[in-house]
Amino acid sequence: MKSQYPRKAFALLATLTAAAGLLALPCANAQAANTGKPIQLALIEGMSGPFADAGAAVERNLRFGVERVNAAGGVALPDGRHPLELVVLDSKGSTEAALMQLRAAQDRHIGFVMQGNSSAVAAALVAAIDRQNAREPENRELFLNYSADDPALTNANCSFWHFRFDAHAGMRMDALADVIAADKSVKKVYLLNQDYSFGHDVSTLARAALGKQRPDIAVVGDEFHPIGRVKDFAPYIAKIRASGADAVITGNWGNDLTLLVKAAREQGLDTRFYTFYGNSLGAPAALGDAGVKRVIAVADWHPNAGGASSDAWYQAFRVRYPAAADDYPVLRMEMLVEMLAQAMTKAASSDPEAVAKALEGMRFDNGFHPMWMRAEDHQMIQPLYVMQMDRQGTPGVRYDNEGSGYGFRTVLALPPERTVPATTCQMKRP
Repeated sequence: MKSQYPRKAFALLATLTAAAGLLALPCANAQAANTGKPIQLALIEGMSGPFADAGAAVERNLRFGVERVNAAGGVALPDGRHPLELVVLDSKGSTEAALMQLRAAQDRHIGFVMQGNSSAVAAALVAAIDRQNAREPENRELFLNYSADDPALTNANCSFWHFRFDAHAGMRMDALADVIAADKSVKKVYLLNQDYSFGHDVSTLARAALGKQRPDIAVVGDEFHPIGRVKDFAPYIAKIRASGADAVITGNWGNDLTLLVKAAREQGLDTRFYTFYGNSLGAPAALGDAGVKRVIAVADWHPNAGGASSDAWYQAFRVRYPAAADDYPVLRMEMLVEMLAQAMTKAASSDPEAVAKALEGMRFDNGFHPMWMRAEDHQMIQPLYVMQMDRQGTPGVRYDNEGSGYGFRTVLALPPERTVPATTCQMKRP
């Protein structure tokens, strides 16, 4: 879908893009040349229900990437340039609904499917796409995963038709463990996670990482709660307090993280939260002052990562989405779209199999975030940042999150070479 930027915002965005060293934004001729049949990308995500805000954030980030590719002239194929078109399909956060929407995408012969806000949904989609591609080779699909972090997706359950653009849970936990190991004040840890595959992975990985790096730390609680159904986390906060834990490790995301940290603030729980998504939608505002210097998060990038190119990319996103409530940029989602377009150009085709082969081993560098797609398991290798929450304006916190007045500073920056995980993938290729 073509973007209609306000004229002044568009000019500023072009300037910022040039400063970031990214794809050039369009001249009139590039726009005019972008007239081929649109290449559709299906986003299957919960756009309604308890995680609708997370779905909306994903749509914004992917649309930002689509608009930037289209603004640069779209995808160059032998028959001309083609724009990308984002097709949003609401799974309502349900595996069953996601599979129904996948069938709808198949009926429309959409060759590229994107999802990520649930590892359980991702696993079901991978299995269904494997079956579809074997049954109907003329109607194949490629699954582009931007957030589903279950390590099995690129290990025991790896698939030629699946590519993960996020660090998996083990990679994130290893980065967090590096920081926990250095914090000698942490003696007791409580594990609290959502009761599905990803939450169980976080628990298992946390125990393994702590046992390796800090065997002196006692795990005083290891609990799971229903995903998306808990409205009041006060009873869990009471258990954490009673355990004497001075740190909590959680992989919670969406409302389950927001409500958890709100309950911690309201109950005055004075513990550190080592999180996968403490910088995510609504979390900094929910924590408020209670989160300052207590909340640790891990991500592939954040607005205060630093550097002129990084700052320019962030400013370009804010020009496109100026509302404070929309201030949740996820770099890897935009880069997913850019890499996909580059792979199509490299393959000289939008055929899913040809594009998959072009993506394997592909290296991509936007000027401040080098990354590559490992061919063995289709796992993206990229930098990781561990961050600490603080007030905007304190050293290292130039930008806040969603107008909350709170942001994150880098406490550990890992180059991609230091984030490479082992893999058990035995991939079957067509």
